Amino acid sequence: MIRYDALDQLPVRTALPALREALDGHGTAVLVAPPGTGKTTLVPPTLAGLLGEGPARRVIVAEPRRIAARAAARRMAWLLGEKVGESVGYTVRGERVIGRHTRVEVVTTGVLLQRLQRDQELSGVDVVVLDEVHERHLDADTVAAFLWDVREALRPELRLVAASATTDAEGWARLLGGAPVVEAEGAAHPVEVVWAPPGRPVRPPHGMRVDPALLAHVASVVRRALAERSGDVLCFLPGVGEIARVAGQLGDLGDVDVLQVHGRAPTAVQDAVLSPGSRRRVVLATAVAESSLTVPGVRVVVDSGLAREPRVDHARGLSALTTVRASQAAGRQRAGRAGREAPGAVYRCWAEAEDARLPRFPSPEILLADLTAFALQTACWGDPDASGLALLDPPPGGAMAAARAALAGVGAVDSAGRATERGVRLARLGLHPRLGRALLDAGPLGEVAEVVALLSEEAPREYGDDLAGALRAARRGGDAYAGRWRAEVRRLRAVVGEPSHPPTRDSPPVEVDVEVDRANVSEDRLVGLVAALAFPERVAKADGGSYLMVSGTRAEVAEGSGLRGAPWIAVAAADRPVGKRHARVQVGAVVDEDIARQAAGALLDERDEVHWADGDVVARRVERLGAVELTVRPLADADPVLVRDALLEGLRREGFGLLRWSADAGVLRQRLAFLHLHLGEPWPDVSDDALHARVDEWLEPELSRARRRADLSRIDAGEALVRLLPWASGDAGRLDELAPERITVPSGSRIRIDYGNPEQPVLAVKLQEMFGLHESPSVAGVPLLVHLLSPAGRPAAVTADLASFWKDGYNGVRAELRGRYPKHPWPEDPATAEPTRHTNARLRR
Repeated sequence: MIRYDALDQLPVRTALPALREALDGHGTAVLVAPPGTGKTTLVPPTLAGLLGEGPARRVIVAEPRRIAARAAARRMAWLLGEKVGESVGYTVRGERVIGRHTRVEVVTTGVLLQRLQRDQELSGVDVVVLDEVHERHLDADTVAAFLWDVREALRPELRLVAASATTDAEGWARLLGGAPVVEAEGAAHPVEVVWAPPGRPVRPPHGMRVDPALLAHVASVVRRALAERSGDVLCFLPGVGEIARVAGQLGDLGDVDVLQVHGRAPTAVQDAVLSPGSRRRVVLATAVAESSLTVPGVRVVVDSGLAREPRVDHARGLSALTTVRASQAAGRQRAGRAGREAPGAVYRCWAEAEDARLPRFPSPEILLADLTAFALQTACWGDPDASGLALLDPPPGGAMAAARAALAGVGAVDSAGRATERGVRLARLGLHPRLGRALLDAGPLGEVAEVVALLSEEAPREYGDDLAGALRAARRGGDAYAGRWRAEVRRLRAVVGEPSHPPTRDSPPVEVDVEVDRANVSEDRLVGLVAALAFPERVAKADGGSYLMVSGTRAEVAEGSGLRGAPWIAVAAADRPVGKRHARVQVGAVVDEDIARQAAGALLDERDEVHWADGDVVARRVERLGAVELTVRPLADADPVLVRDALLEGLRREGFGLLRWSADAGVLRQRLAFLHLHLGEPWPDVSDDALHARVDEWLEPELSRARRRADLSRIDAGEALVRLLPWASGDAGRLDELAPERITVPSGSRIRIDYGNPEQPVLAVKLQEMFGLHESPSVAGVPLLVHLLSPAGRPAAVTADLASFWKDGYNGVRAELRGRYPKHPWPEDPATAEPTRHTNARLRR
């Protein structure tokens, strides 16, 4: 019997006429309704004609999470006075509860994606409601784009509703072809905001790490809220680990029940949360309770201010969730839960001044996540680069390129990015393509499905980081995780055609044998094979206290880990701890070199490597698995081209000082640098960069005959450098004219010019040898910087204008030095005096 009294209390009912009108006229609509207004539970049965109004239609409701899909179906069935599986049912991964007369089916977006790939027309479906689109999950964005394609190309009569609590309504309206926006007024009660920041600074989140001091503070705020307010308390935390820690810190609250709600929570706990109890409750929840679930009895919200988002570290080939500050929109959503049924309060565990600095909205997953699965979906849809899809945000080009490379590596797409037959099969497994590859390639054993299920359903931390040990724990386990794992095993065995023999709690470890590259594989070895096939670039070899993955990333295992000491491992999950250079293995499996070679065979390569290392040419033949060296042998007959490249590498690293530079060769390079600076072409640039660029012109054939560092040291750099002189133009013959090595001074001495500073060369000459010269000497039109030396050879004066020096500076030098060097001439008028290299005594003789 339909519970009309409950239905009449749902505020969204006032928006139903406008919604029907929009769908009848336009075929699409954007429904904006605050949490708790009944958009999820009243709109679908109304559109299906289950409440006595309108024609009978089949409606699919897509929810972002399994827990939300089950809860929505149960709530709708309860409102209709039925059991789930009659008029309303649900389908989530590994579980389907529907009947012959089901008209409203609640599914996860992932399930709807699979259904669209199998049946693009969605035969028999009249309306699709995409719920909680504001959360911007990747699957939801993808489903919306595919459905718009279906409506545009195949079924214009298919009705689409994008429903959200708070969203970019205009953006979604544009995406759905100018869909009308229908807004439902909420019946929210006032919510008092209490700012409750920690008393002392806490470290910001990093990766999956949350400062324990913040969690202790959240627990204390929960206790404060219980003391200051009435009603149930809903506390938002970023993940399962933080929920467990805060629950432990709350301890025994007497007559208050502490419930933990997240995607892994047992069904009984989920049911208890969604039903009001006789005792007061503290509900510790992830973001699933922001908008996907309505928790009755809540009057107080405690908000940690944290959330989890996906991130991909392309440099390390790692993808994982990371902890971030929750957005302002999420904060409003969370606070609204306190005012769902009566006036309430929200305790925010941060300072009011910080609030304005928070991001306005959560980041769209398409901009952050690993796009491998998305790229496979779009390839199977016929749009490999997703350029023709109706998406609010286009996928980043770099992430899509990485995704296509990963898909090509497992044979899921061809060179043009189109899905292969294998790719289509992988897409229909309902798994990440990595795990699908392992399921198909590891062998036709039921145990393979067990390991893949373990990788797809993230195991509790207490299961440990050794995947083989975690498998045995799952088999023994009687917890909620083990139940979900067994269901996923059954599903996977069914999709690959294996007999479904679900493991039980008492199932002992089974010793199996399977032929893999003609080798017998034990169960532990099979676990490693599956992990390696799923994550081939994360196969890692022990190397100096850490593990080097074939991708080039280094990782460490924890003290006491069952993986520690293994020569090879396959890393299934890793993160990068604060302040650490290397990744940290969270889940992995022991493998051997044979498995490593098989799993990462696409990265296997044997080649001659000749390079410059430790100051000389190193030539060897190396077999590599990606970045990991497998075998190394000295190479006696290295390719001369590779040797030459190695020598050039040495010259780039250590400079042209590796050649033999005589004093004349060094001077020649300085003279050429001077001419290039002041006269330009055709005089060559002889800087290191320029010489490297023209090495073929001046250092051959000597370089081609060299084999090692010692050979370089025998090459006369001066003789080689002469090849760069402008012989073709005839200017080479003017070298001594334009940049002479020596210049004749008034005394008749030929003095060497120092071209060390090409901007202004230096002439260092005794002062008496320059008597009688009125202008400073120059080369190539550039005045020399004259260092006038004392009789002892020390600079007495420096000038580029000799005439001015004789007039203004000489008298001071003469006064200072004539008493010290009386045997040398110090005439009063140096400009007219006789230049000399000799002393007065010698002149008199």
